[in-house]
Amino acid sequence: MEWNFLTAEELATAMRTGEVTSAELTEDAISRIERDDKAINAVCVPDFHRALAAARAADRARARGEDGPLLGVPVTVKESYNVAGLPTTWGVPAHRNHLPAEDAVQVSRLKDAGAVVLGKTNVPLGLQDIQSFNEIHGTTNNPWNHGRTPGGSSGGSAAALASGFGALSIGSDIGGSLRTPAHFCGVYAHKPSLGLVADRGMVPPGTPALPYGPDLAVVGPMARSARDLTLLLDVMAGPDPLTFGVAHDMTLPPARRERLEDFRVLVLDEHPLIATGAAVRAAVGRVADALADGGARVERHSPLLPDLTEAATLYNQLLFSGSAARFSVEEYEQLRARAAGLNADDRSLRAVRLRSTVFSHREWAAANNGRELHRHGWRQLFAGFDAVVCPITPTPAFPHDHDPDLLARRIDIDGVGFPYLDQLVWAGLATMPGLPSTAVPAGRSPEGLPVGVQIIGPMFEDRTPLRLAELLEQRIGGFQAPEQGVYVSDAPSEPEAAHPTRGRLQHGGGSTRADRPRVT
Repeated sequence: MEWNFLTAEELATAMRTGEVTSAELTEDAISRIERDDKAINAVCVPDFHRALAAARAADRARARGEDGPLLGVPVTVKESYNVAGLPTTWGVPAHRNHLPAEDAVQVSRLKDAGAVVLGKTNVPLGLQDIQSFNEIHGTTNNPWNHGRTPGGSSGGSAAALASGFGALSIGSDIGGSLRTPAHFCGVYAHKPSLGLVADRGMVPPGTPALPYGPDLAVVGPMARSARDLTLLLDVMAGPDPLTFGVAHDMTLPPARRERLEDFRVLVLDEHPLIATGAAVRAAVGRVADALADGGARVERHSPLLPDLTEAATLYNQLLFSGSAARFSVEEYEQLRARAAGLNADDRSLRAVRLRSTVFSHREWAAANNGRELHRHGWRQLFAGFDAVVCPITPTPAFPHDHDPDLLARRIDIDGVGFPYLDQLVWAGLATMPGLPSTAVPAGRSPEGLPVGVQIIGPMFEDRTPLRLAELLEQRIGGFQAPEQGVYVSDAPSEPEAAHPTRGRLQHGGGSTRADRPRVT
């Protein structure tokens, strides 16, 4: 039996019926990682000895009649989460030996639910890229095409899932870091509503694991099926016991609709600030057709949709203004001089990013007020719609680009170059107001690369986009495993997916600061 590509739900059922043990599943997963991860480099910090011990403990617990939502299920964890006894570096060379003393709250919740942690997955330097490479752990390749990125910053987790290295993973998202890797690798991910899932212990190395996180940022589940996302979200969701958990209990409302024909969906595939590539536009169209064929009410336009240009501007302002407090006085003054030199008529997103990095508190407050107005606009929209379907990024996975200057990079959209960071506008559409968003596979590009879309739902109604994702999976299919050995590769002859213990080490380049503006 091939276990590695089954869902967590299927594995749990097989263990409950005695068809397989957790120890057997864990040994199988470890064998697969040791065999196949040389080319992918997704699991950058293995923890196999403790994983086997946890699997045997899970089997003993099951023999005693115990159970749990994830009892015995092999999983991975993004490198940026603290796991006691394993290094947490965020890819920053100065912190290669940082060993946290305790687990992040979500790692604890995984273990309490019975999960078996196989190890940690690769990230970009400081979680600051839409790719996953760093000087410590090297480059992670896309399982579908080793010359392409798996995305970032949860790229290692998405690549691990697509490669059959564990049934579930957990990541984080501020600029599409859950959704973009899912889209690039053909798996599922869910960005929860802002504040729904505690994130203590998902912090830069050397930073106290306090019960608060940066504005806009969330942590969330990744999986190979929509139902598994819900299973894992139920384990992860809930307030931090050190803060809101003292007084609050969490009860997520049920999905608004149970049947596809009852959903009301707004579908978008055009953005005023960036083109949408043909492959992504086709994927959105496939989903729209499937919804309509299933009886859902599908609209392409609504006067209630908040202004997309203003949304992108506010998102960039809030994202980049949050980084300035960590800059030195000298760096801050240099940025302020550059911002002052901008043409007053320059309203490009690049100019927005530079100006907002040196915002005054008054300017930040104005942007925050704009966010609240947009949140109210989304409430009005969701009075008439249940979900919004739109792109995650304008293209499928793009070739590795290790230029240390993110501002010099370009993203190619059907032969036309756009500023690299402008591709974040679709991810920011849900991030800025804090809305839940589920990334789902929606077919493949003409080149054979996975293409996904996101389903945005009403705030704190996470079960609504998750349910629609499940219904779509039933109608158009979901995850497909990459066909080993037949992918189309535009990688160099010497693989870039080098691990320090496996081969040539790739250097990420650029600053090794952990406090640069985090973009993903």
